[in-house]
Amino acid sequence: MQFEIIARCSTTRARVSRMTLAHGPTMLPTFMPVATQAAIKGLTPEQVESLGITLILNNTYHLNLRPGIDVLKAAGGAHEFQGWNHNLLTDSGGFQLVSLSKFTTITEEGALFQSPFTGEPTMLTPEESISIQHAIGADIIMQLDDVVSSLETGPRVAEASERSVRWLDRCINYHKSSGKDDRQNLFAIVQGGLDFKLRDRCLDAMVDRKDDVAGYAIGGLSGGEEKDIFWRLISQCTAKLPEDRPRYSMGIGFAEGNEQRHQMNAYLFSIFCRSSCLRGTWSGHGRLRFPHPNCSLWCCTNSKRCC
Repeated sequence: MQFEIIARCSTTRARVSRMTLAHGPTMLPTFMPVATQAAIKGLTPEQVESLGITLILNNTYHLNLRPGIDVLKAAGGAHEFQGWNHNLLTDSGGFQLVSLSKFTTITEEGALFQSPFTGEPTMLTPEESISIQHAIGADIIMQLDDVVSSLETGPRVAEASERSVRWLDRCINYHKSSGKDDRQNLFAIVQGGLDFKLRDRCLDAMVDRKDDVAGYAIGGLSGGEEKDIFWRLISQCTAKLPEDRPRYSMGIGFAEGNEQRHQMNAYLFSIFCRSSCLRGTWSGHGRLRFPHPNCSLWCCTNSKRCC
């Protein structure tokens, strides 16, 4: 991966950058539509491409269940399977620890899922998550992290944050040993819930591993917490993450009010954001604009899609 910062805003933390991956360049900021099961509902790949989108998201857990890795391998990978010629990012399956929590048992080894379709048990370890993402063929792959609800409190939050660091080490080791680290780019995911001290500890640990990851994601948010806390945590993370790595704010799909829009410019313009369920997709179709009134960068004055 090549990452280049092209311009910076003198008023906010906004920046314009270019991320070049195996399937071409993606300009940042960008809006990343979700194609959970290798399809963006209601749109063909050609229609998505016509919107200027060069990066979409697939989900590791769901693709592993259906259609299955053997089918994807036979098709030549997820790019061929869904007819997508541009860049692809895969979720690691970590979010399903929350969304499918009633079907999941978490241990240090990994997450034991009970299939919601067949009841069959499936163990997703950090190594298995990376292996599945290798088979999918994504340009950006995510570490398996231990995710808890953003409204969770108590010792479970610290446990999940610390385990996410240990699981990152296992993902790094497996990815390096696979020989695929020259084409597929591993991102770390910062956890820590709504606890600023836990976030700092997790940030420190993951920044220490900078030489082993291509970029960073901010996870464990957008789950119902107050917006003021959300923005403060985003600000905390972006202030500490390395400048020479792309940043991914996970789960962003809403823009509510001018103040939040301005804050989004300040903190998220250097981050690529994915749509949250259908609302984010509708926002993308509606070409929402989030300009900052005092910024002269091209992305603020000419933005025509959600950032």
